[in-house]
Amino acid sequence: MSTPSPSPSLPRRAFLRRSALTAAAVAAGPAVLSACGAGPAAGGGGSGTATFLSILPLETLSMSPELLAVAGGHFARHGLDVTLQEVKGSPQATQTLIAGVGVVARLGQIDLMTAVAESNQPLVNIGTLCRGSAVRVVYSKQAPLEKPQDFVGKTIGVSSEGGTSSKIVSLVLANSGLDPKSTPRQVTGLTPGTFNLVQQGRIAGYVVSIDTANIVQSQHADAGVFDPGTVVKSDSQIYVTTADVIAKHPDTLRAFMAGIRDAVAEYVADQDFGKTIGTLRGKYSFATLDDDAIARKSLGMMRDLWTGKDPSRPLLVTDPAAWTAGYDELTRAGQAKPGGDAARWFDNSFLPATTT
Repeated sequence: MSTPSPSPSLPRRAFLRRSALTAAAVAAGPAVLSACGAGPAAGGGGSGTATFLSILPLETLSMSPELLAVAGGHFARHGLDVTLQEVKGSPQATQTLIAGVGVVARLGQIDLMTAVAESNQPLVNIGTLCRGSAVRVVYSKQAPLEKPQDFVGKTIGVSSEGGTSSKIVSLVLANSGLDPKSTPRQVTGLTPGTFNLVQQGRIAGYVVSIDTANIVQSQHADAGVFDPGTVVKSDSQIYVTTADVIAKHPDTLRAFMAGIRDAVAEYVADQDFGKTIGTLRGKYSFATLDDDAIARKSLGMMRDLWTGKDPSRPLLVTDPAAWTAGYDELTRAGQAKPGGDAARWFDNSFLPATTT
C-alpha cells in the first residue's frame, strides 16, 4: 500500500485524489484494507510496515512529528515503512484501529477514556505527545468567545459529530458548571477559509489546529483565539493501539514510538527550526509550512506542549498522576462513566529507553 503523502514526484492534485480514494477505501470497511495494518514485525534493521491512522488532515503542522519521522528517515532508521492514513474523526479512527486496519492512531486522551470507560474497548495509550491542548477555538472579536460563558447558545464548528473537538467543547462548558447541550455543534471544514462562516455569523467559532489558528489570525485582524487548555486539563494527545496489536506486533510498536521520539527530539534540539523545516519542505508543501513566520511560531507553541515547557522532562512518557487526574476530570464533568481503572489504560513500555 502506498503512502498517501505528498512528495516531489507526486503532484499536489494527484496526492489529494489518492488521499480521497484511500479514505473512501477506509470507509468501505476493514475487509478492503485489512492487509495494510502491519507487515512483519519491525525492529532495529528490520523491514516492517505499519499504517498510522490520523484524525487530522495530513497538511497541517499538527502532524509535524509523523511528517518529520517519514521525511527525516526516523521511522526507516528503526526498520519501519509507515503509511500515514487520514480517517474522518476519532470515532472512525477507533473503529478502524479495532478492526485491525492500522497499528497506531493519535487520539485525544478524552477519546480513549470515554471509549474504554463506556464500552470497555481494547484501547491502550502507548505514549503521550502533548501535555496540554493542541487545538484552539477561533472566533470573531465582534462576538468574542473569551470565556466558557460566552459559548452558551452559540454554534461552534467541529470536525466530526462526537469527535475530539466536540468533546473538548463539552468539557469547556461542563468544567464551568454549564450544560454542554447549551452549545450546538455543526460539522465544518478545518481550513482558514472557514473563518468566512464566522464573519458571516453562521457559526460563532470553530475548533482548529494551532497552526491554522495562527494563519487565520495573520490574515484577519478581527480573529481571536480561545485556548481550551485554560479550562480543560485532560485534552492531551496520545498514541493509541489495541490489545491485539500489542500481542501480535510489539516490535512494530517499539519501532514506531522510537521513530516518533527521534522526530520530536530533533524539533526540541532545533532551536530556530531551520533544519527541521527544511527537511519537511523537501517532501511536503502546504500553507502553514510554506510560511516561515507561521511555521516557526506554530512549531514553537507545539514544542512547549510536547515538553511541558521543560526540555529536561522525558518525551512521550505518560505521567500516571496526570493521566488519572484526567479521568477524574472527565467523570466529574459527566463525560466518562465512573468506576474505571484508568491506571490500566496506558503502557510506557513501548517507548525507547532514552526518552529525552
